[in-house]
Amino acid sequence: MNKPKPRKSVRPARARAPLAGVRIIDFTRILAGPFGSMFLGDMGAEVIKVEEPAKGDDTRGWPPFVGGEATYFLAVNRSKKSLTVNMKAPEGQAILRKLIAKADVVLENFRPGTMERLGFGYEALGALNPRLVYCSISGFGESGPEASRPGYDLIVQGESGVMDLTGFPDGPPVKVGNSIADLVSGMAAAQGVTLALLARERTGRGQKVEIGMLDVMASLLTYQAGLYWNAGGQPKRRGNQHPSIVPYEVFRARDAYLTLGVANNSLWEKTCRALEQPDLARDPRFDTDANRVANRDALIPLLNEVFGTRPVDEWLARLEEAGVPAGKIKTVPEVCESPHLKARGMVVKLPHPKAGEITVMGVPIRLWNTPGAAATPPPLLGQHTDEILTRLLRIPKAKVVRLRAAGVV
Repeated sequence: MNKPKPRKSVRPARARAPLAGVRIIDFTRILAGPFGSMFLGDMGAEVIKVEEPAKGDDTRGWPPFVGGEATYFLAVNRSKKSLTVNMKAPEGQAILRKLIAKADVVLENFRPGTMERLGFGYEALGALNPRLVYCSISGFGESGPEASRPGYDLIVQGESGVMDLTGFPDGPPVKVGNSIADLVSGMAAAQGVTLALLARERTGRGQKVEIGMLDVMASLLTYQAGLYWNAGGQPKRRGNQHPSIVPYEVFRARDAYLTLGVANNSLWEKTCRALEQPDLARDPRFDTDANRVANRDALIPLLNEVFGTRPVDEWLARLEEAGVPAGKIKTVPEVCESPHLKARGMVVKLPHPKAGEITVMGVPIRLWNTPGAAATPPPLLGQHTDEILTRLLRIPKAKVVRLRAAGVV
C-alpha cells in the first residue's frame, strides 16, 4: 500500500497589510512615540505626523546628518507623512479637529495635561469622534503621586530598577546601551493601539490607551521582582551572570568574547565534551544545576582558562556541532552587515529625496499572509502638508497659501 505523500505548506495569496485603511494622527516626537507609530505605519496604517512649522520633531536637529537630514530622525520615522501645523493657532486647531474627525487613532507623548490645555485631550476628541482610539505615552503615567514628573529614557531606566541590575557588582549602575525605556514603551503603545482597534471592531467605540514608561520598564523586572516579592531576596548587579543558571554568561576566547547558555545538565555534559573537559561534567561541584550555581566562583575561571586557548570561531563551531547555545559578541557594524539579517529582510534600503539612499532596519514582526513593509522613506518636514490639506480636507489651494504665509502650516 502506497503511503500518502506529505502535503506541502502553501501560503495563501497575500492580502492588504493588516492596518491598511487605518488613519493615525501622530503628535509624538523624539523616540518612544515615533518608534511605535513607525511600526503601525509599516503595517499599513496611514500615519500623519503633525510637526511644528519650520522646526518639526526635535530630532530633526540632532547630529550627525546626511544630506542635511538627521540620522536619528531617519531611523524611526519611515512609513509616515509629515504635516506642519501650529497647534496653538486657532486656524491650526480647526484643521486638526477636522483631520481628527476623519481619523481612527491619535497618538501623543506630551506631558500629562498638555493636550487637555490645548483642547485636544481624550474627552474632547472622544466627543468629536466616538470611534477614536487615543494613545497617550508619558514617563510616569497619568495617575499616582508622581504623574506630573517629566520622564526621559535615562530617568525612567534609573527609576525602574533596571539600572540597579545593570553593570558589575563592584561598579556603578549602568544604563542599557540603547534607549530601552523609550523603545519598549513605543512597542507597548503600538500593541495597545492594535488591541484597542480590535476591541472597537466588537464594541463600535474607541477608547483611551495609556502607556506609562515606568510601568512598562517595571514590568520587565519579571523574575527579579519575583525574587524580591516571593523569596525574600535582594536582586543585585551581577555583570553578565545569571542568578539561576551557570554557565550563562560571557567568556573570552583567544581573540574575542563569546556568550554561552547552559540551562540544564544535558547541555552541560555536551559543553564539557565540546571543550574536551569530561572531568568537569563528573566533578561533584558542577554535576547539577544547583551545584554549578553554588560553585560559580570556582567554575567560571576554569572555563575562561579553557576558552582562552583557542579562537572564538573554533569554539563556536565545536559548540554548535554539540548543540550548545553560544554566540559571538558582535559589534554594531557586524550586526548591520549580517548576512543572516539581510536574508531575513531586516536590512532595507530606501530612496530619500535629500539624503540619497538610506539603510534602515526592517520589520521584525513577520505576518505570512498580510505582511507589513518598510516601504517609504522618512518624510521631509511638511512634505505632505499640501496633499493632506487639499486632497483629504478639501481646503482650497489659495487658502493653503494664506495659511502658510501666516505661519499656521
